[in-house]
Amino acid sequence: MKQAEARLVEALNGIAADTALVLGSGLGGLVDEVESPVRVPYGDLPGFPQSGVTGHAGEVVAGYLAGAPVVMLSGRAHYYEHGNAAAMRPALDVLAGIGIKKLILTNAAGSLEPEMGPGSVMLIEDHINFSGTNPLFGEPSDKRFVGLTEAYDPGMRAALLKAALDTGTDLHKGVYMWFSGPSFETPAEIRMARVMGATAVGMSTVPEVILARFLGLRAAACSVITNLAAGMSGSELSHQETKEMAPLGGKRLAAILKEYFRAGGNV
Repeated sequence: MKQAEARLVEALNGIAADTALVLGSGLGGLVDEVESPVRVPYGDLPGFPQSGVTGHAGEVVAGYLAGAPVVMLSGRAHYYEHGNAAAMRPALDVLAGIGIKKLILTNAAGSLEPEMGPGSVMLIEDHINFSGTNPLFGEPSDKRFVGLTEAYDPGMRAALLKAALDTGTDLHKGVYMWFSGPSFETPAEIRMARVMGATAVGMSTVPEVILARFLGLRAAACSVITNLAAGMSGSELSHQETKEMAPLGGKRLAAILKEYFRAGGNV
């Protein structure tokens, strides 16, 4: 990891960011909002994941968003691609190594609430790990026993809610349930998820939050809603729908994030 850290520090050339963003499906357009961007392909950083999912560019983009320094991971690796829940650990290790303290994750998700339809944005307040796996499997130290009572940092959540209010952007709140994927959930699974208290479902983010807390990073996350979950709309789900709908909510989320950074985030 030291080689990747050195390569990234060299590329950043003095951009002293303490916050990183992980951009999910269809949200890569936010990199176009970065001023004075520096781009480093994942392939140039030893250990960084290579995502095989369309809509995930696979590059680090650093610069200034609304005047604040930021590092973005444009694209992620998913558990369903390789069967490795810790696929993002090398990248997050490097971020922690270069001084990142806060991590904001984004994803595309399916809604379990009819009033939270496609194009909506949801602030994740908590999660349910329904995947049956954990990115800390095999970790030999007692650090693996990570407390997740406040996995989603209260201060960061409050700052994101204020940014949404200040920009007049609706920001729902809810619980995200992580399914392993890559197949979409069944209507029966969605009924179960609703009984268990989930508000949205998706195939990412949770392992990165667990890893972030393991590494001592503060974390927050938002979902862009791309569809109503299985059995709610009467139509079959598809990744094409995800790619088409994500940019709609992505614009709303971009407005919130830019205000979050303009206001100084949460210190």
